[in-house]
Order: sequence, then C-alpha cells, then structure tokens
Amino acid sequence: MEADNDTGISEFLLLGLSEEPELQPIIFGLFLCMYLITVLGNLLIILAVSSDSHLHTPMYFFLSSLSFVDICFTSTTIPKMLWNIQTQSQVITYAGCLTQIYFFLIFGAWDDFLLAVMAYDRFVAICHPLHYTVIMNPRFCGLLVLVSWVISVLNSLLQSLMVLRLSFRTKVEIPHFFCELNQVVGQACSDTFLNDMVMNSGIMLLGGAPLAGILYSYSKIVPSIRRISSAQGKYKAFSTCASHLSVVSLFFCTSLGVYLSSAAPQSSHSSAVASVLYTVVTPMLNPFIYSLRNRDIKRALKRITGVPVM
Repeated sequence: MEADNDTGISEFLLLGLSEEPELQPIIFGLFLCMYLITVLGNLLIILAVSSDSHLHTPMYFFLSSLSFVDICFTSTTIPKMLWNIQTQSQVITYAGCLTQIYFFLIFGAWDDFLLAVMAYDRFVAICHPLHYTVIMNPRFCGLLVLVSWVISVLNSLLQSLMVLRLSFRTKVEIPHFFCELNQVVGQACSDTFLNDMVMNSGIMLLGGAPLAGILYSYSKIVPSIRRISSAQGKYKAFSTCASHLSVVSLFFCTSLGVYLSSAAPQSSHSSAVASVLYTVVTPMLNPFIYSLRNRDIKRALKRITGVPVM
C-alpha cells in the first residue's frame, strides 16, 4: 500500500463504466450523442422561452432555468469523461476532482429545488388561480431561483471543504465515470464518520425537503383538478402537471436510488451505470417531455427552427 498523502494527491483514476478497450468507442459515441442532444435540446427551450413574449410567464421562466441548470449539470461530468476516453487516459487531478464535486453538487441540488419550485408554481396556478399573478410576481420568482442557488452553493461548499480534511493514497482508483462524492469519500484512508454524517444529512435535507414539497403540492393539486367541472379544463390542468411529474419521477427515483444503494457491498459498477440515468438521460429527455405535450413550446420552436414539432 502506498503511503498516505496529507498535503497533496498526485492523481485520481476514473475507471469509467467499462475497462474493456473494444467498448470505449461505443461508449464515446453514445455519450457524445446524448450530450449534444442534451445541450441542443435545452438551448432550444431557453431560446423559445426568451424569444416568445407569450412564454414570459412564471412557469416558462422556471422551465428555462431548469434547462440552463441541466446543461451545466451534464457539462460537469460528460466532457471530462469523453476527453479521458479520447486520450485513453483515466487521470483526473486532485484539484480537478474537487472542482467536479463542487459544481456537480451545486447543479444537482439546484435541479432538485427548481423541480420543487415548479411544483409550487403549479399548486398556486391550479389551487389559487385568482391570486396567481399576485403571488407569482417576477420579483418573487427571481427570489425563489436565487434562494435555491444560494442553498445549493452553501451545501456544495460545505461538502467540498469536508473532503479537504481527508487523507488519500498517492494514487486513488474511483470506480465511476466522474468524481461522485460518496465514491471519493469511500476511497479515503482517514476516518470518514463526520463526512458520512454531513453527506447523508445533506442528501436527506436537499433531497427530502424538495421531494416533500412536491408531494404536498400535488396532494392539493389532484383534488383541485378533480373538482374542475369541464373535461377541457381538467385536461389543460393535467397536461401542465404531467410533464413535470414525469421529470420528477425520473430524476428523484434514479438519484435517490443510487445513493440509497451505494451502501450495499460491491455496488460500485451498478451505481455508476444507474448514475447515467439522472446525470445524462434525464437532462436529455427533459426538453422532449416538456415540448411534446405543450402547444406553446411547439409553436415557439417551430418559429425558431422552421420545422414543425410533432
């Protein structure tokens, strides 16, 4: 065993999804396509919302914010993974690993909070329609996004600083395609009790609180929709919630599943594969989920691209 290194670590090795050489071109092509689709799709949502005055409403403001965060969230991990495959290198520096952890946690938590904020927006729109424009005014909407960002940054800063106190060997192998916090902490030589406690508390608070807010919002939304007399009114209310519920289910089920299963022995490879669902697949699918059932987004996208959206 190599000596512990308290002052500086020479390198971390990201083992990726597979170490089989013949699979690397396939993985590279697949993830490059998914990354480009994610960036292009979410950029189109942002352009559609910003260019169409009819979409300058709280719901679409939060949607464009989510698209921006999804681009950043995916960009913290996939470009480095693609670079490592292309250069046939598994190396990421200690500073690079900490930076990746920091930004991954920021955008991951921000994603959580934005999904909760979007649920609250739907709750106000459906349960209190007469007060919607008063409650969801531009200043309050901006404040919700800002507070979500501040909380995400503070949590990420705390978690990253906690990693700095740990000792590692001079060469650390991480069985993942990016520096995921629990995987990095698990490779430490020093005592990780305090790190585990802070990390699990952060997961419960930043994952559980938004999820509880979403569940509470929909516990009020569903009865309100059922009380709507017209079938057209019910369909319109349901259609604005169905896309959001699909994204929430994808993101929370996969991300919470990964962290809950990470405590199981020999789960590193399966955890890395499952992480693909919430780090890559969900951000890629978000533009499709929100545009397929939304006529306003379809109209705006058609005006930008000149191509009808099915």
